[in-house]
Amino acid sequence: MKNAKSLYHGHRFPPAVIGCAVRWYFRFQLSLRDIEELLFERGVVVSHETIRRWCDKFGKGFAHCIKAARRKLGATWHLDEVFVSLRGEPYLLWRAVDQHGAELDVLLQKRRDKAAAKRFFKRLLAACPEVPRKIVTDQLRSYPAAKAEIPELANVKHVFVKASARLNNRAENSHQPTRERERRMRGFRKPGRTQVFLSNFWPIRQHFALKRHLLRASLYRKQLSERFAAWHRFTEVTQNPSAF
Repeated sequence: MKNAKSLYHGHRFPPAVIGCAVRWYFRFQLSLRDIEELLFERGVVVSHETIRRWCDKFGKGFAHCIKAARRKLGATWHLDEVFVSLRGEPYLLWRAVDQHGAELDVLLQKRRDKAAAKRFFKRLLAACPEVPRKIVTDQLRSYPAAKAEIPELANVKHVFVKASARLNNRAENSHQPTRERERRMRGFRKPGRTQVFLSNFWPIRQHFALKRHLLRASLYRKQLSERFAAWHRFTEVTQNPSAF
C-alpha cells in the first residue's frame, strides 16, 4: 500500500513555516508584506506572492478542519446582510451566526431580493447538519418570502427585529472583524477572491479569538494552548514553530 502524500508535497519550506504564515494572515490584521517581513526577521526568505499562494491553497482546507472539529452549533440562526464595496460597486455580504456567535456561513451577492435570500438559505442548509429551531432576522421582506418556499424551513419559528434597535446584535457584531480587515486591505476587489477569503477568514480567526475578558488568565492560556494543539493537528505540523 502506497503512503499518502504529505499535505505539503512539493513545497520546499517546512510545514511549520507555511502553517504559521497562513495563521498570521487570517488571524491578525497583517498584509502579505508584513508577514514577509516577520518571516525574514526569523531567517526565512520568502516573497509575499508565495505567501499569498500558500493562503489560497491551504486556507480552505484548514478552515474546513476547524469547522468540522468545533462544538455542536446552536439551534438559533441570526442572519444579517451588510453592504460592501468592491472597486466602487456595491455588493451585499450575507452572514449567519448561531446564538454563541459561531459563524455558520457567508455569501457575497449582488442583490438582496427573494432569490438572493433563498440562495443563502439553501447554502446554510447544505453547510449545517441540523435545521434550526428559530431564525432571527431584520425586517427585510426577502427573508420570509424565501423561507416560505423552502420545505425544511417552512415550520421554523421566524423572529423579526428592528435593525435600528440593535436587537440582532449577535449577527450585526459579527461584521466588525470583516470591516476591520476590509479597511486594513484598503477594500475588497474581486467578488470571487473576496468570497474565498471571507469563507476562510472567520473560522481561522475565531478559532484563536477567545473571549478572554470572560476568562481567568490561567484558563485563557489553557484554552489557547488547546487551540494551538488542534491547529498543529489540522496543519500536520510536528515541528515547534518557534524553532524557526
